[in-house]
Amino acid sequence: MQNTKMLRRAFLATPLAALAAPRQIIVDREPGQYLGHPTTVLLKDGKTILCVYPKGHGKGPIQFKKSTDGGLTWSERLPTPQNWETSLETPTIHQLNGNRLILFSGLYPIRSAISDDNGATWSPLAPIGDFGGIVAMGSVERLKNGDYMALFHDDGRFIANSGKKTGPFIVYKTLSHDGGLHWDAPIAIASRPDVDLCEPGLLRSPDGARLVVLLRENRRAQPSHVITSDDEGQTWSAPRPLSLALTGDRHVAQYLPDGRLFVTFRDMAPKSPTQGDWVAWIGTYAQLLEPVGAGYRVRLMDNTNAWDAAYPGLVRLPDGALVTTTYGHWTKDMPPWIASVRVQVRALDRALQQVLAP
Repeated sequence: MQNTKMLRRAFLATPLAALAAPRQIIVDREPGQYLGHPTTVLLKDGKTILCVYPKGHGKGPIQFKKSTDGGLTWSERLPTPQNWETSLETPTIHQLNGNRLILFSGLYPIRSAISDDNGATWSPLAPIGDFGGIVAMGSVERLKNGDYMALFHDDGRFIANSGKKTGPFIVYKTLSHDGGLHWDAPIAIASRPDVDLCEPGLLRSPDGARLVVLLRENRRAQPSHVITSDDEGQTWSAPRPLSLALTGDRHVAQYLPDGRLFVTFRDMAPKSPTQGDWVAWIGTYAQLLEPVGAGYRVRLMDNTNAWDAAYPGLVRLPDGALVTTTYGHWTKDMPPWIASVRVQVRALDRALQQVLAP
């Protein structure tokens, strides 16, 4: 009975899918070419968005585009250092202090590239240490002491380049004490023998005191999980399940002007009518941590593949609009391409009220 109620609440907003359609924008599309797994960053001018993604499924030359109008239009593919063509995994991009940007590319070894001029020029990819990992770095957060903490996961194959799985997935943290130029040896922060936890998506509590990490469960045996830290990542709670409403892959979150959260991800909840699609969950911080399906969800785009979609980038513009960007099989029987959706959540709220009206 409880699961039925959770599902009903989690999928209440499915009819809102059509509301997102007029706001869908093509970022990049190439006939016959797989384009996937983008991440984005909003520069401090509040309107320039940078987007990086591989030409291929994870592995492939890193492509780089820019929007100077808050995601309404996008540039042609921009030049990049030659060795970005050697990327072996999903690239991620993050804003650090000042005008510094950092791009990561994973597997072994994890490598990074640095820009100190808002992405106008970049260094080549270079190893950050003698370790590797998967989807590096899904999250980067500045700690209160000025250090940066980056999170990733591994299954034993790449952390020490053994090439062999050694057990359940492990989530790791690594710290930089010099603005992203150097990184410490990784430290394990989460694992469970009965699930495979991965793709950490980090956010802070509204008061900034708690770090919260949303985790994909790759065995598909349980819902997604969450861990928390109240001491800036020095210690972490035991992993515990999230609600079905938040069960999926590669969670990315932003706070809305009214204090609620917008979390976008690939829906992988069992029996979900939007399973495999690109969705967003809207709710309060307290609802995020509840074991039942509070808040509501909306399908952002319909993926014609059973699962291969929606590693999303997400930024919030100064007017409160959200621009979320990802890949998917948006055209049936065609390779995936990159799309962006601009969302004003108050419009979703109004549409939800109409859906629920007697």
